[in-house]
Amino acid sequence: MVGNSAVQIAAELARTARVTLATRGPVKFAAQRILGRDLHFWTACTGLDAAPLGRLLSHPPAQPVLDDGRYRAALAAGRPDRRPLFTGADGTKLLWSDGRREEADAIVLATGYRPHLPCLSGLDGALDPGGTPPRHREGLATGVPGLALVGLEWQRSLSSNSLRGVGRDAERIARRLAAHLARR
Repeated sequence: MVGNSAVQIAAELARTARVTLATRGPVKFAAQRILGRDLHFWTACTGLDAAPLGRLLSHPPAQPVLDDGRYRAALAAGRPDRRPLFTGADGTKLLWSDGRREEADAIVLATGYRPHLPCLSGLDGALDPGGTPPRHREGLATGVPGLALVGLEWQRSLSSNSLRGVGRDAERIARRLAAHLARR
């Protein structure tokens, strides 16, 4: 899945340069505006933005690129070109899955909110295989008392990994960590 930032950056750069958007899968779009209002208005208005649904999801659903039509049109016009993710890099050459090598002047990585946390591997019980975030319940690690995370996709709600929701989650985590420390 590819996110808003990657598509927006690629489309902006494609106005003045030849750009390839390399993604793990096809780009999926959702309407930015519904009934004349921004989608974020509706998620906030209905309460979906803050609903604590994250704990009910074993695997967070992929979120589409929010679009008013500009980005879908740019991709359809080949500006930027979209290809499956390259398989490697050798100096300034990208290696594509079909065996081609292509010179790249610049590579912009817009990797999104997919954390890779091998730095936590020294904490017993903290790290799932492959550097994924530790098992947690709404941000509190279940295997390491006192370890908490914020900003994870669907950590607690739809907006947990955005500026709209991370503050709300951080306040909740801070209260719970303070209670944990008070019990020590």
